[in-house]
Amino acid sequence: MAEGNQTIMEKAEARFVDKQKKTAEKNKATAEYMSEARAREIKTARLRELRLAKEEADRVAEALNPTPKKKRVTKKATEAKT
Repeated sequence: MAEGNQTIMEKAEARFVDKQKKTAEKNKATAEYMSEARAREIKTARLRELRLAKEEADRVAEALNPTPKKKRVTKKATEAKT
C-alpha cells in the first residue's frame, strides 16, 4: 500500500512540475509578445511624427515656392501647330 501512495505522489509531483513549466513558458511568451507590441507602437509613433513633419515641411515649401501651373493645351492650339 505504501508503494501505491508513493507512485501517486510521484505522478502528482510530475504533473505539478509540468504545470509550472508550462506556466513559465506561457508567461515568457506573453512577455515577448507584449514587448514586441510595445516596440511596434513606438516605431509607428516615430514614423507618424516623421511623416507629419515632412508633410508640414512640404506644405511650407509649397507656400513659399508655388509651382507654376501648366498651361492646358487646347484643341485650337494643337491644330494651329500642325
